[in-house]
Amino acid sequence: MRSKITLKELAKLLNVSISTVSKSLNGSPEISENTVKRVKELAALHNYTPNLTAVNLKRKSTGNIAVIVPNISNTFFAKVLGGIENDARKKGYQVITYISNESLALEKQIVELISNGIADGLLISVSSETQTTKNYDHLYRLTEYEIPVVLFDRINIDMDLDKVGVDDMQSIYNAVQYLRNKNLSKIGLVCGIADLGLAHARIEGYRNAFKELNLSLKEELLIIAKDNKILKEQLDNLLNNQEVEAFVSLDYLSTLITSRVIQERKLRIPEDIKIIGYVNEDIAPLLCPSITYIDQHPKSIGETALQILMDRIKKQNPKNPEYKIINTAMVHLDSTNF
Repeated sequence: MRSKITLKELAKLLNVSISTVSKSLNGSPEISENTVKRVKELAALHNYTPNLTAVNLKRKSTGNIAVIVPNISNTFFAKVLGGIENDARKKGYQVITYISNESLALEKQIVELISNGIADGLLISVSSETQTTKNYDHLYRLTEYEIPVVLFDRINIDMDLDKVGVDDMQSIYNAVQYLRNKNLSKIGLVCGIADLGLAHARIEGYRNAFKELNLSLKEELLIIAKDNKILKEQLDNLLNNQEVEAFVSLDYLSTLITSRVIQERKLRIPEDIKIIGYVNEDIAPLLCPSITYIDQHPKSIGETALQILMDRIKKQNPKNPEYKIINTAMVHLDSTNF
């Protein structure tokens, strides 16, 4: 396979300097129209493309953005990545994506690679292990190297960095309020992501709603687990001993498990029990019955996080970190069909 032609080879064929070829390709007014035409025609004939590595080194830029997501089991992160990649490409950047698999050790290894200068900035949703241990030194180290970092989605952590997320507390408050306005009061909560800061915010939203709506909160209606098997067992036990009119599920898997357990017990959704959950727009309508969900607008999260990072890279942001909250929306499907 023939190697790509270089600037040096183009210059030799045209009997001009490398600088003349470079300026001609970049439309410099210093070069005559005739020479620019000759250079561009020959470059097109030989399918010349610039060496991006060399161009970026000259600009003191890698032309890369690094993104770390904790897992790919939920298409939420795929949609966030879609928002990032689409806009990054328009801005002339390539996206390098890594998966931490919820591991602090792996996340540290990835950040170490990035600290070696392979990317101009980092967008990250930290691993559950990172949040549990509250070990953020590796991220602060990047900022010491003047590599900007923007946190997205999992932002309920004590770090003085730019953050982009959703109104976790308010979203669950709104869900409980909606059910209460429909004269329901026996509203359970199901959570399978107890390690994450955003879960704490969502649980607080649930508690605040009960308090402000003058509902009697029974702790036995709260199912908070780290293991899906335990969560399923607790759900079974709850339905054996308590009357429940509705469930608010705080994450993707707990929503699916809640729906399954209810139907395994020959209970009907929504006739016997209503559900509002954190399920994405691709899955929620396909479930039977379809599940009313809280739309987090993942594409907007990705686009917003990227824009903040771009501003940091270009030194256009103020010194103080930005904290962007995107409002969620409740999308009603079969499971709340009153």
